[in-house]
This record gives sequence, structure tokens and C-alpha cells, in this order.
Amino acid sequence: MTEQGFLLDCAALRQFAEDALLHARKQGATAAEAYAHEGFGLSVTARLRDVESIEYNRGKDLSISVYLGQRLGHASTSDFSHRAIKETVESALSIARFTKEDDCAGLPEETLLAKEIPDLDLYHPWRLGTKEAIDLAIRCENAALNLDARIKNSEGASVSTHETQFVAANSLGFMGGYPTSRHSISCSVIAEQDKAMQRDYWYESNRDAARIIMPESIGEKAARRAASRLGAKKIQTGVFPVIFEAPVAASLLGHFTRAASGGALYRKASFLLDQLGQTVFPAFFNLHERPHLPGELSSAPFDREGVTTRDRDVVKDGVLEGYFLSVYSGRKLGLPTTANAGGSHNLLLPAGEHDLSGLMLLMGRGLLVTELLGYGVNIVTGDYSRGAAGFWIENGEIAHPVEEITIAGNLSTMLRNIVAIGSDIWISGSKQTGSIMVEGMTIAA
Repeated sequence: MTEQGFLLDCAALRQFAEDALLHARKQGATAAEAYAHEGFGLSVTARLRDVESIEYNRGKDLSISVYLGQRLGHASTSDFSHRAIKETVESALSIARFTKEDDCAGLPEETLLAKEIPDLDLYHPWRLGTKEAIDLAIRCENAALNLDARIKNSEGASVSTHETQFVAANSLGFMGGYPTSRHSISCSVIAEQDKAMQRDYWYESNRDAARIIMPESIGEKAARRAASRLGAKKIQTGVFPVIFEAPVAASLLGHFTRAASGGALYRKASFLLDQLGQTVFPAFFNLHERPHLPGELSSAPFDREGVTTRDRDVVKDGVLEGYFLSVYSGRKLGLPTTANAGGSHNLLLPAGEHDLSGLMLLMGRGLLVTELLGYGVNIVTGDYSRGAAGFWIENGEIAHPVEEITIAGNLSTMLRNIVAIGSDIWISGSKQTGSIMVEGMTIAA
């Protein structure tokens, strides 16, 4: 049961990591790092007022990376016995002996490692029993099914809760870790009218379940979105402005972060290669990384390598000020790490002056995208082509829903052609953004 909580305490995880590092040193490793983790969760899905699935997961693992000079070996185990830890370390050392030397391999500089680890309010256990989770899912779906007679079918409502704790350590003396939580409620339903069907969904996710809105509100929003898509019409092919609704606008930031990541850059597989210090967005565009926001989904006092995270401006007045680098990718590029081993942390795009309705008025005529389909994005060239659905806008108002269209452009041009950011901020993992309006995209029916 979820009520059981963690089976290990943090002191035990610290000891497992310390044992691995000690054995690595005894076996001749010049440096080592260890990551011990335990997690558990419950996920329940109800469909058409009945239980469809119940999943409970619990797991633990210990990963160890060892260095023989600048040769690296890595191994992991889910067995925390003393014998298994020793065998895992020895497996990593065996791998290291057969790998090539890499002059960029190695631990972070000691001065970069986190010394003080603030409490960022990332752990809010939700002791949710299976029956209670089922009741919440059914309440969520019932609200959707009862809202509108056109909601004829459902893909289900889900309630999930997950808790994890970890300890990261290395042979330079760094050791740190903490527990985290993440909970969510979602609903997906199908509207039907005159033999036409449309599907849509809504969800909320938070570290603290108390900050998730009532399940009925999530179900009702999913139903309204599905019903609003009925009566979709074709539109003409041409070049028009496009508004990406906030939940899908986060995908644009996702493409940007992928292109600005160290791995893509040192492999020369990014349209942002050699763009550091260059203007890649309009002058009003600013993107901030804020790792220490209390309670947020991507807050972290240090990255996967133990490097202290810090506030920074990734984009300032349209200029690319920083990439997303680990120690290794930074060395490959001749740049310092940005403490992004493991990903970005709370990317904030400041709200603009207009809400979504205001953006539509500003646009006048064009396309509002509420769903993206498929994946036709080439990070190397920036070429962008995706299926989409949403609404056609005339005179600043929704004229009718549209479906089965393709929107296309090039990310390099699209980023420069952003003309407005909405005030309707939506949090999607590490990205917080309002709706984004882009000029001059090709729309094909």
C-alpha cells in the first residue's frame, strides 16, 4: 500500500553510496560517483465509471561510475546487498579498463560542488489509498460525462502519485540528497455529434496534491475542450500567424532547449550551433532559469553531478546568453558547466500583457493551435512540420474549430518571429509559459 512509504531511510541510502565509493577506491579507481535511489507510486484509471487499471510500483537502484584516469565505466544494480554493491563496482571497473581515454571525462571541479543544500519544499507525501484514488478518478470522469450530452465516450480518468528519495555522492567528498513527490489527475473524453467525434483532455500535476484543483474541475474542462472541437471545418492553405496555446507552447521551448543542449552542440547537430551571444529571439524575449523556486516541479539545489544550481538568464533581450551544459559537454565545448546535467530547471518565460483572448484580438485572423500531432522536428536544421488541431480566428474571435492540418516553418525563423507572449502562464514540467504567437507560418489543409 502507498501508506507504507519508503522502506529505507536516507541514512541507509547514504551508506550504500559510501560503501560503493569506498570499494571503488580500494579497487584502484582514481575517482568515482554513486547514485542511490528508491521510489514508489500508485496509478489508477477509471473508464465509464468502472475501474480499468490499478498499478503499483516500487523500486530501488544504485548506479556507480568509476574512472581510471580518464577512462570511464558505469554499472548499476537493484540489489543493495554488500556483495552486489561490490560486484557492481567491479563490473564498472572492468568496463573502464576497456574504454578509450577521453580528455573531457572526470568529476566536476570541487569548487563547483554544492556545499549547502537548501530545503526547496519538494516533498509532499500523499498517502492515497487505492479505494480513495478510484473514487477521485470516478468523480473526475463523472463530471466530464455529466457536463454535456455530447460527451458520449471516455478514454478514462487517471489519478497517480509518486514519491522518490535519492542520495548522490562522489569521491571528492560531495554527498547530498532529498525526497521528492509528484502527483497528478487527468481526464480524456470523446464528444460526438452528427456521427463526428472529437477527443480532448486536461490534467494537473504538482508536488503537493493540495495544490491540484478539484477532480470535477479537471473533468469538466476536458469535456468543454472536447465539445468545443465538434463541427470542425477545412481552411485554406496559406501563410498565417499562429497562436500556440500555452500547454502546447511549452513544446517550442522544449525544441529550443534540445537545440541549446550540450550534447547536440558538441556533436554539431543543432541549428543553434555557434549562436551563443547572438540574437535568436525578438528583443522583448527573455527566458530565465530559476532552480530554487520552492515547491516547483523542476527545482533542484544541485544537478545530477552535484554541481550547485544558480539563477541565470538563458535569453536576455533576445540574445542567447547560455546553453544547457553538463560538466562533460561543457568541456567538449570549452565552456563551463551550467549545472544542467539531468536537464533544465524551471524555465520561466515572463507573461505578456495580453491573455489568450487578447492575443486573438491582436492576431485578428489566423490559427489557434490547441493540439500538436506527430513529430516532424529536425533539431539539426530547424525544419518544423507537425499535424495540428485547433480553431480558426476571424476578427479576433473563434470562427470554428479546425482539424487535419499541418503547420510548417523553420525553428530559427519561428523563434525570431515570435510577436507576443500571453499572460495565461501554464506550467509543463520544467517550462512555464503563456500562449505564444508566431508570425508567418505555413498552414496546409
